[in-house]
Amino acid sequence: MDNRAEVRQFLSTRRGRITPEQAGLETYGGRRRVSGLRREEVARLAGVSVDYYTRLERGNLTGVSDSVLDAIARALELDRAEHDHLYDLARAANTSGRKRAAAPVPSRVRPELQYLLDTITGAPAFIGNNRMDIVAANTLGYALYSDMYRGPARPANHSRFIFLDPKAHNFYTDWERAANTNVAILRREAGRNPHDKGIAELIGELSMRSDEFRTRWAAHDVRRHYAGTKLFHHPVVGVLELNYQVLGLEEDPGHSLTVYPATPGSSSEEALKLLASWAATENIVERALAGAR
Repeated sequence: MDNRAEVRQFLSTRRGRITPEQAGLETYGGRRRVSGLRREEVARLAGVSVDYYTRLERGNLTGVSDSVLDAIARALELDRAEHDHLYDLARAANTSGRKRAAAPVPSRVRPELQYLLDTITGAPAFIGNNRMDIVAANTLGYALYSDMYRGPARPANHSRFIFLDPKAHNFYTDWERAANTNVAILRREAGRNPHDKGIAELIGELSMRSDEFRTRWAAHDVRRHYAGTKLFHHPVVGVLELNYQVLGLEEDPGHSLTVYPATPGSSSEEALKLLASWAATENIVERALAGAR
């Protein structure tokens, strides 16, 4: 990943979305050539010189202090995910040339993690890596994402499914939201892991094969994704409204555990029971694992 280009495009897109009125600046009339803030306006809000901010926005974050990053984040009204992303870009800029390419994140997990997944019987659960792969799941996890396992490609990958498989448009009740979220998460992971060859290859593949992905990638949006509610339309049991919780696995860097419990007493809870019965009769786990061999 070209760190300078990432910095330049990220800062310029954030600057372009804020109007002077939103920032509380006087415009003094006249025709503006930009819809968002000018560089000198960001510099003024951040309390740095125009020349210094211009250097930063051109992609040179080498040696920048945390206090300056925080000031720029405030000036550009960055949310927490964007603030963290700016720090990730600065960290990459200050380690480039001294840091070797990161070791690849394994596409399989320790047996103990599979044991953990198997104890979760009432909700879909899976372990994913920072390349959007599903590397392990429980029975309901494989059943929920059964459409992702109909083809031979392993490991199943959320990004490839969303952007390259037409079935995804039916599976996600709000495909646009799912697509936007997926790209924003992947953008954040790319910033956190700029030397990850697998992430770079996935981005390159999707950029070549999907106009929808390429357009969203150019927006430079990032997102934290740890808890909330999702709606799915499963081909067997219909609509599922599930809560989700994402937990980082400290002993397995680059991996996280996602669990999708339904609200007790809801129709989705009953649908998950039906999904479990269907998974058992259709040998869903065996089919998913068979494709991995």
